[in-house]
Amino acid sequence: MLNIVLVEPEIPQNTGNIARTCAVIGASLHLIEPLGFCIDEKHVKRAGLDYWSELSLHTYSNFAHFLEKNPNARLWLFSTHAEKSYSDVQYNDGDFLVFGKETAGLGAQLISQYKDNCVRIPMRSNLRSLNLSNSVAVAAYEAMRQLGFPNIS
Repeated sequence: MLNIVLVEPEIPQNTGNIARTCAVIGASLHLIEPLGFCIDEKHVKRAGLDYWSELSLHTYSNFAHFLEKNPNARLWLFSTHAEKSYSDVQYNDGDFLVFGKETAGLGAQLISQYKDNCVRIPMRSNLRSLNLSNSVAVAAYEAMRQLGFPNIS
């Protein structure tokens, strides 16, 4: 099973859309606080439609708590500052794809700590970034493609 990790997400609609993506591909969603919204906020629920009951959802008080609960996690951190393309790595079943908050990304400390596992989604150099929900979908489907789309048709 693939794992999607959102570090301090800020926009409820993005998280709702990501939850829906996770549900349809059978991935777990991990949310690391602080969140920029309440998880039961109507915008999150509306964006996720009726898929919330199909979602494996986990929340953590901070990144250290996440690591404590997932000590053997193989992490792939997505950042516009990474050099390696997301499509140039081999994903494994159980990997954790980690994304930062919409306004600031993951932050220099995490990127530095995991620099060998940082990847980027290529884009034009004069533009800042993709929408978080779109980035998760691009990355998750590449990982699922490499894994042979297990348990989905």
